[in-house]
Amino acid sequence: MWNLVNQYISEAIHDNFEFTRKTQLPSNHKSKNYKIENDKHSFLVKVDHISALERYECEADNHTLLTRDSDFLVADPITIGSSLEYCFSVFEWLPSQTDKQDWYLCGSTLGKMHSRHEQEMFGFEQDNYILGLSQPNQWHKKWSIFFAEERIAWQLQLLHEKNIVLVDIDSFVEYIKPLVNHPVQPSLLHGYFWRGNIAFSNDKPSVYCPACYYGDREVDIANSELFAQLPDAFYTGYNEAYQIDKGYQQRKPIYQLYSLLCHANVFAGDYIIQSKQQIEHILK
Repeated sequence: MWNLVNQYISEAIHDNFEFTRKTQLPSNHKSKNYKIENDKHSFLVKVDHISALERYECEADNHTLLTRDSDFLVADPITIGSSLEYCFSVFEWLPSQTDKQDWYLCGSTLGKMHSRHEQEMFGFEQDNYILGLSQPNQWHKKWSIFFAEERIAWQLQLLHEKNIVLVDIDSFVEYIKPLVNHPVQPSLLHGYFWRGNIAFSNDKPSVYCPACYYGDREVDIANSELFAQLPDAFYTGYNEAYQIDKGYQQRKPIYQLYSLLCHANVFAGDYIIQSKQQIEHILK
């Protein structure tokens, strides 16, 4: 397969490429990630079973979208290919820096992206993926209906199909609709915005593993506070670019529930317990 990777990259960059070094990188997903390089070029390569091909195509499309509609430094997709058993996705390699992490700039960059409001409806032009799970994106005029049905109900149903019942789905979905029904304009969302998907390269903030759609910007902010809250400078930069609405704190637990449910579906264990506790908190 690696000869095929070399071939596809060579065709994409119009230059003969053959890697001389291959380093496996940490990954929380089924995909195996590698850095491949020679004296001229470096690339990130993701490898998975052939069934992941559509997921890789969606991820590449989301990278292209974020490059076009945000000021984040986003790795360019180079090529996608497959063998009989495996598929691979290649991105440009962006070196991460541990110094000069300008969290204020990261926050203002996200705020500027959220403030564009160039889409009139909530959803996306295609279904995509988050944590390897299918993420439905049917267009809706009302945000509350989109989030309750396309996000929360979908994840609860996936759990239900595994015989994990956290709550009555229909009644819970109807319960949360008015709680997230507030004046909101569709913003382009990263969709899986948390510290693990943020880096800094060439003195600019960079993002990875997008699950883009158009929705309430508060979803990205809520996710940023869920697993590892970002430095205060990030939120200062965000608020100066686009002030967070007053009712955000009431909606935050519902938006964070989506990420918890995704993790429960993928990793099970404590995430199922946390999801149950979050539902109980919302219902109080």
